[in-house]
Amino acid sequence: MAGASDRSQGFNEDEKETHQGVAARDMSPDIERGKAQTDTGHSNVEVSDDAYLVTFNTGDAEDPKNWSKKMKWSVTLALSATGFNRIMVSTMMAPAINTIATDLNMSNTESTMALSVYLLATAFGPLIIGPLSEVYGRKPIIHITNVWFLVFNLICGFAHSKGLLIAARLLAGFGASAVFSLSYGVLGDVWTPEQRGHSLSLFLLIPLLGAAVGPIVGGFIVDYTTWRWMFWATTILQGVCELCSLPLIRETYAPLLLRRRAQKLRETCDDSRYHAEIEDNDAGHSTSATLRHSLSRPLRLLLFHPTIQLQALLGGLNYGLLYFALASFSTLYVSAYHESISISGLHYIAICAGELLGAQLCGPLMDYTYRALKARRGGTASPELRVPLLLPSALFTPIGLLIYGWAARYHTFWLVVDIGMAMFCLGMQVFDTTLRAYVMDAYPAHVGSASAATQLSRSLMAFAFPLFAERMYDALGYGWGNSLLAFVSLGLALPATAILWWWGPKLRAKRLSSY
Repeated sequence: MAGASDRSQGFNEDEKETHQGVAARDMSPDIERGKAQTDTGHSNVEVSDDAYLVTFNTGDAEDPKNWSKKMKWSVTLALSATGFNRIMVSTMMAPAINTIATDLNMSNTESTMALSVYLLATAFGPLIIGPLSEVYGRKPIIHITNVWFLVFNLICGFAHSKGLLIAARLLAGFGASAVFSLSYGVLGDVWTPEQRGHSLSLFLLIPLLGAAVGPIVGGFIVDYTTWRWMFWATTILQGVCELCSLPLIRETYAPLLLRRRAQKLRETCDDSRYHAEIEDNDAGHSTSATLRHSLSRPLRLLLFHPTIQLQALLGGLNYGLLYFALASFSTLYVSAYHESISISGLHYIAICAGELLGAQLCGPLMDYTYRALKARRGGTASPELRVPLLLPSALFTPIGLLIYGWAARYHTFWLVVDIGMAMFCLGMQVFDTTLRAYVMDAYPAHVGSASAATQLSRSLMAFAFPLFAERMYDALGYGWGNSLLAFVSLGLALPATAILWWWGPKLRAKRLSSY
């Protein structure tokens, strides 16, 4: 009996290796070679075997991180072009606020609301869009949100009442919010941590142009035609971007790709033991329960993960300050420097220059410091290796605000004001990009949800800050108003940077799983 048992066990082992060999030839999966567990007489008990866990091989061509540079950059640039249009639409209305208010009989607060409500949608949209991309994949959600944005942005151009304009802007912003969660999820899927800075800086190159190009184009549209062309023109551009992205954007979410591979292996080999990790996590849960769990993930990260809370606060402050400046910048040049709307919009080039310079400096500096600190630690990587770059950027932001505020207060030459604004935007961009890289490193399996969690506070503050810009400057003036903002920025950024550097690992250890 013992010999028969040994022969039977040996046959079972050979049969298992044969199935794995066929699977490897057919699908090239990396079947993790765990210690096999065999049936010991309890034939009614199904024993899970890690030998059938489907993962990617080293160098596996189907792993998005092993794609060719051409394929990676194609996906990155397709998302970057879409991001340009979404961000341009968010700022394009700034020079047209007064004109739209007159045409649609809106108060100053209501017209500013029409500008800011777009950002309110980008606060809550990622809470749904990010988790859905971790259930159904990045690709279908990207295309669905592209079409959604196109439809409601077009409706904005035909709005003849303030209610319809605000509602359509809100819904357009919901579709546009995909760029704030899906894009960073895709970048985390295809680029390694060592390439994080380079990929982020080039990805941001085109969208950051949108923040400045929007008000410039909007100013000329208002001066020479109807403000409605702001929405019609960007809708046409969105349609072109969507058509061009169809052949370029492929599925990048690795857990979903492995699920599909495991399903194909089960069918090809007629063996139900092949499984992916995402299937193990979802085992025993209904589809609705899985959806509920995924959709609640961003809020759970925000409520229970200290590092997410800290970054949400810092990112929110920076984003709020940026839109505070965007909402009031054109008004400053029209009222204090007596420039036309179209010419005042040209000063947004300073904002664009600061953001672009910040993004392009941040990329190579981030990769260099990451590699250097990693080598100094004996090859040990951690998200905290991103933190040193936060310190100089935390200083640039308030210095820029002070120069901008006091130069505007005394009506100095316009170039001084623009230099201050450019310095502010440079510091803000380096700080924000570094924080995003930290999140991508700390939550690699759920970048979409983690980005959605931090985006909530960003967009809420970007929505709220412009609403009190006019009143604050009326009460304090540009000098003391910007000084107040600078001191708040410095008082939060410096302690937070120290906390992340010294206690970041301990804070992350409090919540190891993002599932």
